[in-house]
Amino acid sequence: MITRTDLSLATYCLRLGDDALVMSHRFGEWVTYAPQIEEDVALANIGLDLLGQARALLTRSGELAAGDGPAATEDDLAYWRDERAFTNVHLVEQPRGDFADVTVRLLWFAAYQHALYAALTDHPDPTLGGVAAKAVKEVAYHLDHATQWVLRLGDGTAESHRRAQDAVAAVAPYVDELFTDDELVTDLADAGLAVLPSSLRAGVQSVVTAVLLQATLTPVTPTWHARGGRAGVHSESMGPMLAVMQHLARSHPGASW
Repeated sequence: MITRTDLSLATYCLRLGDDALVMSHRFGEWVTYAPQIEEDVALANIGLDLLGQARALLTRSGELAAGDGPAATEDDLAYWRDERAFTNVHLVEQPRGDFADVTVRLLWFAAYQHALYAALTDHPDPTLGGVAAKAVKEVAYHLDHATQWVLRLGDGTAESHRRAQDAVAAVAPYVDELFTDDELVTDLADAGLAVLPSSLRAGVQSVVTAVLLQATLTPVTPTWHARGGRAGVHSESMGPMLAVMQHLARSHPGASW
């Protein structure tokens, strides 16, 4: 029998898995486009870390939603859902952009994930707790990697500083959605099964702001905020990205590799 709590926790795992899956795909797009070979490898490895998180979280979501019936697999959820069924935030789906864009984007996302997973390491669900315990170590590296590049770009040449400052402004509208609460996550948090995103805001902002200031960059207050990703409302870049990500599986249904 599937309980309401099981379904809510399945959605929670799906949200975290979708964030990691989509961000992973965007990092994969940087291979051969990074400014140096070592960075091609570094971004690919970060993408693989995120893909590992996504695989475990999507699998667990399928199990929780299935109850005693057949569970949707990680491949089912990655390749056979349409855009409106994805629950990731807008930040992770944004196009590749400038190298400074992906660096500032990673700074925010890694700081958020680090705080989130640190709070989930003792989760009563063994899968979610296990993912968090492993991921908190991975994203500590992601955060350090992003920090070093933001410092290098912001406090580098006039051109790198300009691009980094432009990236800070470009990413700013997508940050608030990371920390937005809704009924589902509030109910789970009350039951000790989730972390309120809003509870992470102050700590994450403190980490990111400290890095930006050290990099001689100015934090930006956006004039608008992205909304709706958790409800399946996405930006125009999401559809084309999914078309690429899902093309092989949908072209050869039932194939295995």
